Amino acid sequence: MIVWINGAFGAGKTATARELIELIPNSTLFDPDVIGGELARLLPAKHLAEVTDIQDLRIWRRLVVDTAAALLAEVGGVLVVPATLLRQEYRDEIFGGLAARRIPVRHVLLAPAETILRERTARRETPPDSPDGEMREIAETGETVVRQWPYEHIEAYRTALATWLAADAHPVDTSALSAYEAAVRIAEAVRTGAVEPCDIVQTPEPTGETVAAGVLLFDEDDRVLLVDPTYKAGWEFPGGVVEPGEAPARAGVREVAEETGIQLPELPGLLVVDWEAPAPPAYGGLRLLFDGGRLDGAEARRMILPGPELRGWRFVTEQEAAGLMPPVRYERLRWALRARERGAALYLEAGVPVGS
Repeated sequence: MIVWINGAFGAGKTATARELIELIPNSTLFDPDVIGGELARLLPAKHLAEVTDIQDLRIWRRLVVDTAAALLAEVGGVLVVPATLLRQEYRDEIFGGLAARRIPVRHVLLAPAETILRERTARRETPPDSPDGEMREIAETGETVVRQWPYEHIEAYRTALATWLAADAHPVDTSALSAYEAAVRIAEAVRTGAVEPCDIVQTPEPTGETVAAGVLLFDEDDRVLLVDPTYKAGWEFPGGVVEPGEAPARAGVREVAEETGIQLPELPGLLVVDWEAPAPPAYGGLRLLFDGGRLDGAEARRMILPGPELRGWRFVTEQEAAGLMPPVRYERLRWALRARERGAALYLEAGVPVGS
């Protein structure tokens, strides 16, 4: 398993993690800052300049998952990971990727009072070549260098704490605790089960091309239903990968029932077949969208979302969907709506209609 120690910069994550591996038998320290440092040397400067935080790079998030999984496969036991995650979609992606590898994550939050956090940040010294960019200089006046980056993240931490972080992680108030004392509390909480595995699921990553079936459901104003998965970025229509031996339309009906609690009375009609080209590390495959029809108000109100998989749902217009969905997924939706209007299915390749 993984014990993920989260918290704002300056909360004492790394010091606590070093103490914790002495308290948890057969445990190993994995600091994702190592990956950030290597990427800073490997990636072109122009590519790095396009982001303000190394975590914004998808390669960083993927390498964190792959490296953690490889380390556990090599050494076994418990992996202790001190790393700040303040964006919920990044937490979803990383923890979801670990869940896909059947690796449970126990999420701990070091939560000192903000005044304590600011004091520690002010005293903190970080090498100028810090890979996480913590020493990015905002302004200089003579010999005085103003380093605002850690303070900017206190605001991001406050926002995360108010919206999702407090409910997601097991908090440990370290205002009056040393790193060792915090580690003792975490070790005890892990041992007794007070820190439960993070409630997020993900299907295993494919090893070849897949077939996936999605279903469009509409409200009385012809707005389309979108759901917000916990395990990947961007909104989506209900659906998922077709299981071996399963008919795609029936897979769509099954996914709708599993994700929303809605039982479709009949098999939905086909709207689009979209071939998604392989783009390593993804394998691509066929993506089918079906028309699940219109829900009345009572059916919409009965919608139930499973917490581990979906965070929320909403009915949106086509224009609103453009701002919520990744471009390829939106193009698939857009052409599915055109096919619904004309009453004839469309064949797409990478979201673009092909043929007559």
